[in-house]
Amino acid sequence: MENQMEHNHQSGSVSVVDQVINGIINQIISGELKPGDKLPTEPELSAQFGASRNSVREAVKILQGYGVIYIKRADGTYVSESYNSRMLDPVLFSLILQKNSRNDFVGLREMIDIGVLNVIIQRKDVAAFLPRIYMTFGEMSAELHSDAPDVNKVLELDNRFHFEIAAAAQNPMIETIVEYINRLTLPSRTEATRKAIEKGNIDNFIDLHRQLISIIENRKVGEIVKAVNDHYIYWK
Repeated sequence: MENQMEHNHQSGSVSVVDQVINGIINQIISGELKPGDKLPTEPELSAQFGASRNSVREAVKILQGYGVIYIKRADGTYVSESYNSRMLDPVLFSLILQKNSRNDFVGLREMIDIGVLNVIIQRKDVAAFLPRIYMTFGEMSAELHSDAPDVNKVLELDNRFHFEIAAAAQNPMIETIVEYINRLTLPSRTEATRKAIEKGNIDNFIDLHRQLISIIENRKVGEIVKAVNDHYIYWK
């Protein structure tokens, strides 16, 4: 009976499990289910979505894995009350599977960086986070000016530099996205950094990072877009 009910409820290429997942998420988005609310029981969800209990169980398991809901043993299933970085995993996994070109990732990161800079220069306490950015910048500059710059070390410091900027936005979702984009683009950025070092473009490479700091420190809103576009000249 369950299998027949589920077969009748199947629509297009969307699996029954995905229909249950989408149904629960839509209820959270609409406010029908609020953070901290207890989900209906498994039989109730099965009846509500016209799905077998196995499909409901699988959907709940997936949503739990993404941090959207959590289970209290011997009590029930609840909507998460706080942000979890795993919530962005489905979106970011899709970026990997799409096999995007380097230009796609450059454009995505530029958009994020422009938005982040616009956010953080509005903060009144720029002095609270700027020293950490300066410190990382200094370490990166020192490594680049060493006798034999280590590309991997430079990339590690570059990642930290941009993550410090992202962290200043005080938005964990932004931090998660920046971290994922850094990981996805590491191979191409490693190649770009190596070429910049080999071609003797070290001083310009450093100046591009110093320019971002200047924009933050002096709140140069009108120069953000150009600075970010210039920043990826070697990567492009």
